[in-house]
Amino acid sequence: MARGELGEALRIFEEAAVTETGDIRVCALVNAAGVIDQLGDHALAVERFREALARMGPDAPRMRPTALINLSQALQLLGDLDGAQAALEQARELLSGESAPLELRYACLVSLTAVALHRQQWARSIEIAGESLDAAARFAPDQVGHSLMNLAAAHFETGRWELAEDFAGQALSAFAAAGDGDGVAETRQNLAVMLTRSGRFDEAEPLLTTAQDYFETSGHSHRAGIGWKVMGLIAEHREQPATAEVHYRRALQRFEESGMIVDAADVRVRLATVAFNTGRYTDGETELRTARAIYAEHGLGLHCAQVDYWHAGLVEPLLEANPGMLARAVDLAVPAALALDAVRYELPDGAQRETWNRRIADPAMRLAFRYAYLAGDAGLLADLVESACAGTTLDIDRLARQTARVSLDALEPLEPLPTNPGPLNDALQLGTALAAVAARAGLPVALPPRVAVAPDGHIALAAGIAAAEQRYGRPLRDNRVVRS
Repeated sequence: MARGELGEALRIFEEAAVTETGDIRVCALVNAAGVIDQLGDHALAVERFREALARMGPDAPRMRPTALINLSQALQLLGDLDGAQAALEQARELLSGESAPLELRYACLVSLTAVALHRQQWARSIEIAGESLDAAARFAPDQVGHSLMNLAAAHFETGRWELAEDFAGQALSAFAAAGDGDGVAETRQNLAVMLTRSGRFDEAEPLLTTAQDYFETSGHSHRAGIGWKVMGLIAEHREQPATAEVHYRRALQRFEESGMIVDAADVRVRLATVAFNTGRYTDGETELRTARAIYAEHGLGLHCAQVDYWHAGLVEPLLEANPGMLARAVDLAVPAALALDAVRYELPDGAQRETWNRRIADPAMRLAFRYAYLAGDAGLLADLVESACAGTTLDIDRLARQTARVSLDALEPLEPLPTNPGPLNDALQLGTALAAVAARAGLPVALPPRVAVAPDGHIALAAGIAAAEQRYGRPLRDNRVVRS
């Protein structure tokens, strides 16, 4: 298994599960389920993990939390984030005692970070990833790469691209020093994703090709699917739609064969974009509806908002020839823009809020303004202006808690890092230092208030706010009301 010979590892574990008894049989079942998960059959892996959990005795202080953590990872890949969270909460409770294996506490934190990343809960993911990095320094230094890569992902999504690349580079060094081939390949692929999304395709391709060769050879279906999707993105940006669609179809096939419904939905959004850009509007609408339904079914409200905003943008070139589509475009764009704008108030610092606003919220709000103008809806335009001018309010409660925490931390001496020399410890020290530098800079803010507009006192954008909160399952406004 450590050499990446997953087929042979599975054969041996399954033989042990048949021929052995007691704890050895259960352990073999857990290990077989883990290999099946790596090979991409996540639904079967979930069945095997649950079978192993059902066969465990009441006293399994290491095996049960291990199985629960691994079960959560398989459920994440299937898009069952609620199930994954429930499994991790069970594991965390089992690991709360003083005698609990410390490396399993670390694994639980890493998985909790992954769930937060899937839910696009950026502030929470950064917080837990930082906690896991601190834990790695204490009792899992050979696994520090996972925490560093999670920090890279969270910071990249919130606009700290240079910091994200630093974390990813340190993760790569840490995995290499630990001899973790899977970790090295995954980090190369993750770096390629970051570089691709930054428009640096020539830098991304060598990393992507090396990682793809590894995943294809070792049978990692999930990661191979991600690789095909990124290749499709590069082809699409190079205006090679036919090549992009071939790559996306390969990715979609891999994801659907593995039961990775959410990843398949991501690819469908890209297929929709290719379809719209090549004049196949009906095909594009179908792909978007399918993707959005999957996101909604899995409780991914922010994904739904992003799809609606993307859909509204794809429709814009068609409006001149099809003016009847304008009302639908407005209905898509305004609630989505309000939801995306509200995300920045959840972010922990000013730099991240500014970047989210510049890259995501502001373009979405501009589209909403443009559609309101095209529709000739003076009332909607006025409400958008009033809402935009409402300003930002400090979150005094969070500020008080943050200040207290910082002052207490300043009074506690830092614990020494492991003294063993070598590249792994270098990565650990630099990663921990970067995490400290990246810790909350700026003042926490609250969700914006509701704005009562003169002369009738109606709440600005009340219908759009209500629609967005209902569609996306996220709060958009504070209960406070201010007058315009």
